[in-house]
Amino acid sequence: MPKVLRRIVGLALRHRLLVAGAIGSSLLAAIAGLTLPKLYGHAVDQAQHLIVHGALGGEAARQALVTSAVLVAVTAATRGVLTGLSGFLAEACSQKVAYELRLQFFRQLQRLSFSFHDRMHSGELITRGMLDLEATRGFIQGGMMQSLTLLLLIVSSATLMVATDARMAALALAFVPIAGFALTRMGMLLRLAWLKVQQTMSALTLTIEENLQGVRVVRAFAGKAFEMAKFDKAADETLLESFKRIKLRLRASATMNLSFYGSMALLLWYGGHQVIAHRITVGRLTEFLTYMTMLQAPIRQITLIVSAASRTTSSGGRLFEILDLQPIIFDPPAAKPLVSKPGGVRFEDVDFAYEPGKPVLRGISFQVGPGQTLGIVGPPGSGKSTIANLIPRFYDVTSGRITINDQDVRSVTLASLRTHVGLVQQDAFLFDETVRSNVAYADPVAEDERVHESARAAQIHDYIEDLPLGYGSRVGERGVALSGGQRQRMSIARGLTPRPGVLVFDDSTAAVDGVTERKVREAIAAVGATRTVVIISHRLSALMHADEILVLSEGRIAERGTHASLVKLGGVYSELYALQSRSTAVTSSALARA
Repeated sequence: MPKVLRRIVGLALRHRLLVAGAIGSSLLAAIAGLTLPKLYGHAVDQAQHLIVHGALGGEAARQALVTSAVLVAVTAATRGVLTGLSGFLAEACSQKVAYELRLQFFRQLQRLSFSFHDRMHSGELITRGMLDLEATRGFIQGGMMQSLTLLLLIVSSATLMVATDARMAALALAFVPIAGFALTRMGMLLRLAWLKVQQTMSALTLTIEENLQGVRVVRAFAGKAFEMAKFDKAADETLLESFKRIKLRLRASATMNLSFYGSMALLLWYGGHQVIAHRITVGRLTEFLTYMTMLQAPIRQITLIVSAASRTTSSGGRLFEILDLQPIIFDPPAAKPLVSKPGGVRFEDVDFAYEPGKPVLRGISFQVGPGQTLGIVGPPGSGKSTIANLIPRFYDVTSGRITINDQDVRSVTLASLRTHVGLVQQDAFLFDETVRSNVAYADPVAEDERVHESARAAQIHDYIEDLPLGYGSRVGERGVALSGGQRQRMSIARGLTPRPGVLVFDDSTAAVDGVTERKVREAIAAVGATRTVVIISHRLSALMHADEILVLSEGRIAERGTHASLVKLGGVYSELYALQSRSTAVTSSALARA
């Protein structure tokens, strides 16, 4: 808990001028507030003197009373202005820290490896980057900046009371040990409570996000009742944990208020007897009661500060847990940019496992040079997409090595490697931007002709031209305005625009009809005349033209060769070709009869 708070304080102290201004204004406001009890007590004694002595007090006493009233008004106004200034500066400081943390968090999400994103749900990350970050920011404004002022008020008030009358001070401060125990207990329990609240909020966010992303599936399968029940359960858990937190805070507040007003009652009883016995004046009793009244607001604020600190330690801990992670895939110290030269892609006895002891690839070796095309086919789970992800180094091999242009991909910078490798995936994710922004995503400054050329190669240019705004048309969230085949062709165009040295197509025409696929394949063949091309597909028609075809089975290369040699071999590839050929023939016959 102290470690997290120290770190947050350190972030705030980067903005020294704002912190100094906020604390200075707050301290001056506290000093102004500390003079009020003396002024009140003096004014009461002056009023009592006028009442007792009447006209004997004369005009001088009345003038003194007016002067005291003016001083009280000026002091209170000064205190209010300084308090407002302190709050403004504290808010400015906290917002600057929040801005920096948001940038750090988003930058960290870009740095962290795919293996992290594979196991961490995006709803959880959104909660940490928004709710947890906001709770961390709130402590700077509502906790850190107020603590010093409250400490000054309490210590100064206690010191002045002790210096004035030790017995009355002891009665007035009798609540402190009880309040301290209640605060300590509340802080420890609240930290655990807030941690559970944040965890349930993450589950709630996850449920909402999944429902929004899968809203068509929910409607298609009439899953509204099921989704409502799931959301209700998550919301109910969040509510129960919130109630536990509220109960803890209310119990602590009740204990502190009861002990505080008990001390005030004792002070009134003892002070009243002292006034009756003429040992102290009414003004002196008023002074003590004013000190007590001044302590009432800080005592309540302390409860809020402890609550905020408890929330911040749980939320800040969750936030810093992400910020402190080190990516598994990173540039080595001596990394150099990938040199663009003839060489192609080579796998040398590559093994890979997502989890230790569960290999996905075993002994994979192949080479595909510039101007050549490699085809990869195999059943689901055979490791096809894993090969596609290893080429741009989204993961590191378990053993063996991968080279591009005779350079180990682990020895070059990630930026240069991923600029050189263009990966077109089956899941054609599109941003809610214009068509041009999506096609030119890898090279935003690409000239229009290059963008149009890529779209033509992907057989999507004519469709784009027919849109109301052409390349300026928005595609909607995740490309909802387009069909599955259109999204895939848009993704292919995006992969072609930066003109990478290595093109990897991971089942990127699965949603495209056969005629369009053939046109896309011919265009890619023309584009890839000087590039290294790797095509992964379950359709053999997309691979037949490849210089070499790999047939994967359980992470190993079961067969390899050209289309003709593999068909002649009579193995797995031949059976698959025969099956797809019969299916195509049956479909064509049915269409002809129709």
